Amino acid sequence: QVQVVESGGGLVQPGGSLRLSCAASGSIFSINTMNWYRQAPGKERELVASITSGGSTNYADPVKGRFTISRDNASNTVYLQMNSLKPEDTAVYYCNALIRAPFQRDMVYWGKGTLVIVSS
Repeated sequence: QVQVVESGGGLVQPGGSLRLSCAASGSIFSINTMNWYRQAPGKERELVASITSGGSTNYADPVKGRFTISRDNASNTVYLQMNSLKPEDTAVYYCNALIRAPFQRDMVYWGKGTLVIVSS
């Protein structure tokens, strides 16, 4: 079965950097858009960044200029480079992807999340 797994979260001081990775695996025919979401304590889950199969990107206003999303199609992996981190970036970060498995309809697959804590 198709799986999506995030990694790279951890504890970092304000102003620091982290690089998150999200790898899709299993029987995959193609991957369309890949996305990063986050959910802070007591808040609704929000879209952070997205990248299309062609490499076009979009970012939420709070992370523009600080975060960069990229993908490696050969390894079915999407990355989120996070720089100049702020305490308000603290959240569980989730990856999802629109994936077509062989002989199946397109489906959105979610990872289980990776925790990022920005604190001194």
